[in-house]
Amino acid sequence: MFNATILAAIRSVAIDHNIEPAALSAVVDTESDGIASTNVNGVELPLIRIEGHYFDRLVPADKQAAARAAGLASPIAGKVKNPASQADRYKMFSRMCDIDKAAAIMSCSWGVGQVMGAHWKSLNFSSAEEFLAFVKAGVGNQVEIMVRFIERNGLVDDIKRQDWAGFARGYNGPNYKANDYDNKLARAFAAYGGRPSISPASGMLRLGSSGAGVRELQALLVRAGASIQVDGDYGPATRDAVRNFQMAKGLTVDGVAGPEVQAALKAYQVTPSEKPGALPVSQVPAVQKAAKAMAPVALVTTMRGQISDAAANLTGTGVHAADIASQALLGVAAIIGVGLTCYALYGWFKSTKTVEQG
Repeated sequence: MFNATILAAIRSVAIDHNIEPAALSAVVDTESDGIASTNVNGVELPLIRIEGHYFDRLVPADKQAAARAAGLASPIAGKVKNPASQADRYKMFSRMCDIDKAAAIMSCSWGVGQVMGAHWKSLNFSSAEEFLAFVKAGVGNQVEIMVRFIERNGLVDDIKRQDWAGFARGYNGPNYKANDYDNKLARAFAAYGGRPSISPASGMLRLGSSGAGVRELQALLVRAGASIQVDGDYGPATRDAVRNFQMAKGLTVDGVAGPEVQAALKAYQVTPSEKPGALPVSQVPAVQKAAKAMAPVALVTTMRGQISDAAANLTGTGVHAADIASQALLGVAAIIGVGLTCYALYGWFKSTKTVEQG
């Protein structure tokens, strides 16, 4: 947990932005893994992570070759490795600055919120250099930048609702569950004295929801004029489409597809029983994978005679022994076929369900 000085800085920013201090403390702690700064040559500095593919894209064209030759830039994400120590990362950052300072600043994530310097303009700074000076001035400024980024991406309401899964989906992406991010937030909130409560959006489709219900919602939003993919993933694009729909219809704007939104979208259904966005069996990913994997199994079945003859000729065994071997192969193929069929059926079954969050 953070010390009293850092908690005071977080509390100050939380109050300025009308966020519960325990909630913001939980977010900062979880995202930073409880580390607020690093000491480099006696100076406290924000943690950084260098993204070489950003530098490759942002450095001026006439300097790109030099950046690549120095091992500081690559068009491939992850190709440029970060040194293990923060001190060495700052040395690497200094080398990047020697090539182009603004591009270097924009190509790093900064501070407790790991906010990319490339966002300096949307976070109300006049330049990348001003962003850097601000973030280096103290932990409170790091938290301020993080909150500005959260606000810019429409995630403050999720924090206020204690909708940790929704916030995690928006801040960390669709794979947030792999790191148990939402539950870490909930535990940190309790550790900092927060009083857990049931989210007002509980039971409703929102950030982090997935499945059939989300596809239906997306299909209806498309009919209402939204430009989004019907993919069953309630991500930021779907959240923004819901917000736009709410604004257009004079509803409460929160990005949550609650009863008011669902009722208003009914006007875009052809019939009450229609299931917009329903995924045909042939388009279920698990079914497609199973069908592709079934091809060799079907080939083994149709070529049973040829396999038996080939086995007899190649091994010198009798036809009877080769036939037994081919039958065993067919048995294995049948088992594989049954397994693939079960996999496809389970995938189809999952495609008909809606997951509130997770």
